[in-house]
Amino acid sequence: MAADTHHDTAAVTGWGRTAPTVARVLRPRTYDEAADAVRTVGARGGIARGLGRAYGDAAQNAGGAVLDMTGLDRVRSIDAENGTAVCDAGVSLHRLMEVLLPLGWFVPVTPGTRYVTVGGAIGADIHGKNHHVSGSFSRHVRSLELLTADGEVRTVLPGTDLFDATAGGMGLTGVILSVTLSLHPVETSLMSVDTERATDLDDLMARLTATDHRYRYSVAWIDLLARGAATGRAVLTRGEHAPHDALPARARRAPLRFRPGQLPSAPEFVPGGLLGRTTVGLFNELWYRRAPRRRTGELQKISTFFHPLDGVPHWNRIYGRHGFVQYQFVVGHGQEETLRRVVRRISRRGCPSFLAVLKRFGEGDPGWLSFPVPGWTLALDIPAALSGLGTFLDELDEEVAAAGGRVYLAKDSRVRPEVLRAMYPKLPAFRALRAELDPRGVFTSDLSRRLAL
Repeated sequence: MAADTHHDTAAVTGWGRTAPTVARVLRPRTYDEAADAVRTVGARGGIARGLGRAYGDAAQNAGGAVLDMTGLDRVRSIDAENGTAVCDAGVSLHRLMEVLLPLGWFVPVTPGTRYVTVGGAIGADIHGKNHHVSGSFSRHVRSLELLTADGEVRTVLPGTDLFDATAGGMGLTGVILSVTLSLHPVETSLMSVDTERATDLDDLMARLTATDHRYRYSVAWIDLLARGAATGRAVLTRGEHAPHDALPARARRAPLRFRPGQLPSAPEFVPGGLLGRTTVGLFNELWYRRAPRRRTGELQKISTFFHPLDGVPHWNRIYGRHGFVQYQFVVGHGQEETLRRVVRRISRRGCPSFLAVLKRFGEGDPGWLSFPVPGWTLALDIPAALSGLGTFLDELDEEVAAAGGRVYLAKDSRVRPEVLRAMYPKLPAFRALRAELDPRGVFTSDLSRRLAL
């Protein structure tokens, strides 16, 4: 290992804080240091890690090495005329927004947090509220530089097997070093937002089906504790980037200003029972009731519309010391009854989730392990200490797989490998390419060992 590569031994965990493991954490600051680190990861291998927002064990490697890539964080060039950027893989979407918005550009896809790196966005092939229009993040990557297990740096282009294995491949094909990315033009840093309430799940799905094509961004918060006639009631939020002429006079003086606010950090210790059925039920009732029946054209900050939880540093602590499980699945169009059954089961089970969202996916993406397929995706958080949770989620996995659906690897911490095989039909091709490219298993994670990827 290069003498000046920073490293130490530390506990590493996912954002759900469910299964911390100890690894040797390497912190390369140059491409050469990254190559040196890969050559010396040792028998337990290594895995690249960004800002640690994968919920489960995708960026952990017990007893091995973890390459913290956040030191490679340069925005190398921006073509403001044609809307492309070249950046290191350790650059965060937050940093890109700071740089791009004053120039009239925005990232093409953002998930519910801007604190993810570009390399992590490709490795998880992240999606956002605009998947039905824009697809996932990797669809907007023009090329990437990939450090593979043999020490080579390869330029990888869309349409190749290596690109399709890397997009959604959870870092198991190599270490992404740099990326050329296409951008989205905007006139302002504000969003024009329409909000409405849906009385139940059928009402929500009907609204999404009928009108989603009118909006670039669309998402629904869903009350998974509501029962009876109110099962699946929701608050539906859709938006577009606000044009300059929609801004009030005071905002037109600095239309591209990006100033996300921030609240105090969540405390280190939170009582384990804080997010029980009673408290979450009260929160859900208040959230639904305070939402407007219908409101159009409200101007919101980008940070408010896309990343409300980013305003609370370490918000994942609110689930207590046992952490939480984030469960996200997708089922295709024509499988609406499966979605209804799953929502009813979650409601009857009383899973206390106040961060539950439903979206519609558009055309699937080419990544062999990319999550999105055309259809419906539901994501929810559940306190990990909930009694019987593992068995319950195993049952949901079976139902999702039987409907031709899948769970999202970037959020998974517990799916069984035999179920995963049914969910991802291109898994054999991924394994074969990985065996050819990395026969010694240099790139390894807790997730890859658990699922035999």
